[in-house]
This record gives sequence, C-alpha cells and structure tokens, in this order.
Amino acid sequence: MKVYNTKKGILIEIQNSFYLINENWDDLINDDNLSDKLNQLVKTLKPINNAEEIIRKDLLVPMQSQELWASGVTYFNSKLGRQEESKDAGGGDYYERVYNADRPELFFKATVNRTVPSNGKVNIRKDSSWDVPEPELTLVITSSGKIIGYTIGNDMSSRSIEGENPLYLPQAKTYDACAGLGPCVLVSNEMLSDDSKISMKIIRNTEIVFDETIEISKMKRKPKELVGYLYKECSFKYGSLLMTGTGIVPTTAFTLQSKDEIEISIDNIGTLINYVR
Repeated sequence: MKVYNTKKGILIEIQNSFYLINENWDDLINDDNLSDKLNQLVKTLKPINNAEEIIRKDLLVPMQSQELWASGVTYFNSKLGRQEESKDAGGGDYYERVYNADRPELFFKATVNRTVPSNGKVNIRKDSSWDVPEPELTLVITSSGKIIGYTIGNDMSSRSIEGENPLYLPQAKTYDACAGLGPCVLVSNEMLSDDSKISMKIIRNTEIVFDETIEISKMKRKPKELVGYLYKECSFKYGSLLMTGTGIVPTTAFTLQSKDEIEISIDNIGTLINYVR
C-alpha cells in the first residue's frame, strides 16, 4: 500500500482504491506497525473519487518533522564518479577508502523546508557550474530504527563544488530546494526486492537528454546496515528518512539547466517528477 501526504489530509492507496484521513503525518508515519495499522484503518473508511486531483494539486513531501539524511559512495559507479570529479584536488583516494571501509559515508541533507514534492521545483546553486540530480531509493524509518517504507529521493548535487574539495560537501549538498522527495511512501513489512530498478530521465525542450537505469542490487551496502550506522549515536523523535546513494552518475559533459524536467522512477513506488528553477 502507499500513503501520500497532502494539503487535504493523508491519502491511503490500497488495491487501486483511495481513502482520505485527517491525521497528523508525524503521528501516523512513526509507527513500527504502520502496515498492519493502515490495513485495519481502511476497513473503517469509505473510498474517495477525487484522489488524482488531490495528488496533482495538493501533494506535499512525505515528511514533516523528520530529518532527511543521505548516504554516499554506495555504488561502484558513484565511487568512480567522485574520484573523477575530485582528482585534481587530490581527493580521489578518499572515495576509494570510503567505498571499501566498514563505516559508510552519511551526511545530513535537509529539513522539510528545503525539500520539494513531486511536481515541485528543485534548485541549482548560482555559485556552481556543474550540477546533477542523483536518483536514490529513500528509506522511511521510525524512531526505533525500523524501516517501515520506501520513497524516491532526488539528491541534488553541485559537483563542481564537491570536486574542489571533499570538505565542501555540505555546501554541495544542502541549500534551498536541494532535494525532491515523493510522490508517496510504499508501506511494507517486506524489504524491497533486490531486482527493483531505479530509472532516471532528464527532458530538455521536449527532448530526452539523459536516460539510465540500474538495479538496487548493485548497491554495495544494504539498507539495514546504513540505518544501523545512522542510529548509532543519533536519535530521531519523529523518525527519519535516509537516501541510500546513487548508482546513476551523469558524465562530466552533462550539467542541469533551468527548466529541465527530471523523472525518477522506482519499481512499485512510482515516479518523482521535479523541474529545475
């Protein structure tokens, strides 16, 4: 089943039917037994007919008081891309070490006010000359550390800034409208299948200028491993969301432009659509 955070309330989608409840997102999502709770809840509700209109006009990001974190260098392709962008600054060796280390790279990405929903506009920094979206499976985690769902993340990255020096990572990653998230949360008691595919298309003036797909099985680190490190010394009163890294890395010849359309799809979750300001 899927849940959508909207201005009209929380939409629950199950077996092609939609149900609307007026409940606080923080109270709903931070529940270790969310899947079972929602299955019971829909038995007391009546389906609605205007769900598509609500999703199109009133969709919010699937977070409220949660923090959004991210993982780096979890795919071999990402390791290669990071080494290439930072080689002139002498930082290439760092990414090799991180990829092979026990400890993953984790960093704070955004709060809800710097995150945009599906159909929202993401930003590229004015002081950056090389910018890309990074399509990422994103975990929805309760305060106890349990993964209760999955969504789609667009980790906007200023590669020219990160390439100058790895210590510039916070500036390359965190700024206004630096992340897209949504369109919904796939709620499940089961882990997402390893053969699930992540796809990204970038459309410019009606022409597809980038199109690539990867399976999440290519990710070196498993979701539970990443969550374990995130929760070692951090507590999250309302739960958290964690981007798991990207395996799709555009070449050095590609950079985003204003008005580009970014479409990121993950099997069984849906499609996150963002536009560049």
